[in-house]
Amino acid sequence: MIQHYLIPLSLAANPQSEDGDAVRLGGGLVYASRFAVVSREGGRVVGRERVSVRDLRGGSLAPAVLAQFEGMQHPHAALQLGTRTLRLDQPQVVGILNVTPDSFSDGGQFMDDPEIAHAHAAAMVEAGAAMIDVGGESTRPGAAAVWEGDELKRVIPAIERLGAMGAAVSVDTRRPAVMEAALAAGAHVINDVSALRHDPRSLEFAAASGAPVILMHAPGEGEDLHGGGHYADVVLDVFDWLRGRRDAAVAAGIAPERVILDPGIGFGKSLADNLALVNALPIFHALGQPLMVGASRKRMVGALSNEAPAHKRLGGSLLLAAKAMEAGVQLLRVHDVPETVQARDVWRGLRDAALTDFSQVL
Repeated sequence: MIQHYLIPLSLAANPQSEDGDAVRLGGGLVYASRFAVVSREGGRVVGRERVSVRDLRGGSLAPAVLAQFEGMQHPHAALQLGTRTLRLDQPQVVGILNVTPDSFSDGGQFMDDPEIAHAHAAAMVEAGAAMIDVGGESTRPGAAAVWEGDELKRVIPAIERLGAMGAAVSVDTRRPAVMEAALAAGAHVINDVSALRHDPRSLEFAAASGAPVILMHAPGEGEDLHGGGHYADVVLDVFDWLRGRRDAAVAAGIAPERVILDPGIGFGKSLADNLALVNALPIFHALGQPLMVGASRKRMVGALSNEAPAHKRLGGSLLLAAKAMEAGVQLLRVHDVPETVQARDVWRGLRDAALTDFSQVL
């Protein structure tokens, strides 16, 4: 069976620069003007054709291609998270709060003293984080499994304090009991790095809760999410996998507008795989869902910067965040909130200026 994929090739500063032959990706501030239709069979690419917006609007291409074209243009309504509104028509910064002893970047720093964790979370909110992602289990390669009771003891107090300050909160967990307790404590979003595969009860609970869910790609199953990372084409394989998990979530009763997708940078992927995914981020808009990218301080930054340790990867992390913004990604999951918010605000200024630049119109 031949499968088709629509891949944006050229991003435009504004639609007028392309005489209207550009479409808005995901209802955001990024426009695409040229595309490739890639065909593959049995995991092997068998065809590639360049097409324009005019070609796609003509409606003569394969139905799967046209469906992806519609998905790319799909605008996303804001999410109401408690008293906060999370707009998805522009990039938003999600701050990371790890209450773990062994996170690759800041393990233990915010675990032993709740006051330090609270102050750090408050500082991220004050700096402009639209949401705080609280995790009580390290998912770095080789990390030991965490007992459910320990995970609850770590995340619930942090979530309760964040809720008291009126912050929007996501809980980074694979366990339905933790999801349930976290939502009861004031969390608003479920962020599952196993894409609701780790526990067979997760899909049912997430659907019943009505909470938005973030489904991340990871090739492994069980405790080892990094295992089995072998790809015929990493971009197209991750695209297919995320489409399958999205469909499973919707079939289980999760509303499509409450599903966010994450390509899982760094999970079971080589440096070359990660670079390919970052360069191809615009393709994932074809799935018609908001996107999250978490590349902050990841191993790929160290690999490209003389093995810089995690706490010295700010420059590379900001560049990856900017690359995600240029691709129209809605949610940037980061450690360094003030710096990323500043970069986002400058990027937004540039985009606003480009959208009102009529000097390119003859």
